Amino acid sequence: MSLTSISFSLLVAILSVFASTFFINPNTSILKYFTDFNVSTFSSHINIVTFASYCSNSHLHKHHKHSDNKGKTVSICDDFPSDFVPPDTNTTSYICVDRNGCCNFTTVQSAVDTVGNFSQKRNIILINTGIYYEKVVVPKSKPNITFQGQGYTSTAIAWNDTANSAHGTFYCGSLQVFSDNFIAKNISFMNLAPIPRPGDVGAQAVAIRISGDQAAFWGCGFFGAQDTLHDDRGRHYFRDCYIQGSIDFIFGNARSLYENCQLISMANPVALGAKVINGAVTAHGRASKDENTGFVFANCSVGGNGRIWLGRAWRPFSRVVFGYSTMSDIIAPEGWNDFNDPARDQTIFYGEYNCLGAGANMSLRTPYAQRLNDTLASYFLNMSFIDADQWLQSDNN
Repeated sequence: MSLTSISFSLLVAILSVFASTFFINPNTSILKYFTDFNVSTFSSHINIVTFASYCSNSHLHKHHKHSDNKGKTVSICDDFPSDFVPPDTNTTSYICVDRNGCCNFTTVQSAVDTVGNFSQKRNIILINTGIYYEKVVVPKSKPNITFQGQGYTSTAIAWNDTANSAHGTFYCGSLQVFSDNFIAKNISFMNLAPIPRPGDVGAQAVAIRISGDQAAFWGCGFFGAQDTLHDDRGRHYFRDCYIQGSIDFIFGNARSLYENCQLISMANPVALGAKVINGAVTAHGRASKDENTGFVFANCSVGGNGRIWLGRAWRPFSRVVFGYSTMSDIIAPEGWNDFNDPARDQTIFYGEYNCLGAGANMSLRTPYAQRLNDTLASYFLNMSFIDADQWLQSDNN
């Protein structure tokens, strides 16, 4: 494939993700990345290549200088805040990433690489505004790392691998975290691969894979289509996050609690009265009754487009609970799916408790969906479900 073809595919992917985000949840700040480009920017393949280069920040690795009208040399970093990076303490180290080259590093991966193996300090990587077009890996040997952006609509790590290009769904994440005690705040993770059609083979495109224990995400965005968020294994906490996808867009076998999150389907709209299903929020992978795993959604909202299930049973003991959440009419009346394997109906655990909205009506739910009583709901809708008292700190730390 030629460079211009790759660049054009990337452009379409970027525009589709940003456009779907904007129309579902309008926010003008996310559009500022396109203000440097007018209509003529997209009139030739050469300019599309330039656009792709801009997004990958490959030409932003040096301080840009120019002369003002008075002949004085001006640097793009002149306005960079001098207090952006706090001083280190006995327990915390700070590392700065800026795509314009105004602080320590221009790529997130280079900042991760500089952290010492098995450091006992909290290493906070401050990531300045911008799209960082790179594939990032946080290895198991680097625990206690924080990615801190400037807002999920203004700071993002993005890549465009698929299951085909990466030789497997598990390897295509734009960010892959294998270490424990990872924290992310106010940043987005994106997979910009083209949106697949239902049934496309190898089109899974993960934005993030989180495989370490005791991970927390505060005010983050997760953007993709099929298999957006690979919540793989470990105990995880998500609060005030925005999660977008179409098919199984939260999947894995972690034990995770999602609070106050927006779950947005970008599946194609379905005509009124049509029976077609074209998406699912979750695909939990609990394989045995002995595994203490599951996805719990508390005070969340489910909306967007399509006709989707709350979850389908990726593995025989899949476990998902929604409580105190609002569901729009995109949720199919049956609510859940057993992965077309009736043998799983006796082992999967799908529960709902005090949910609201047109999609929360349980009168036509599948027989194996449970309306939880107060006692059972309290077990799941509690920070103790993820042993939070043992590890989770407030978002101020």
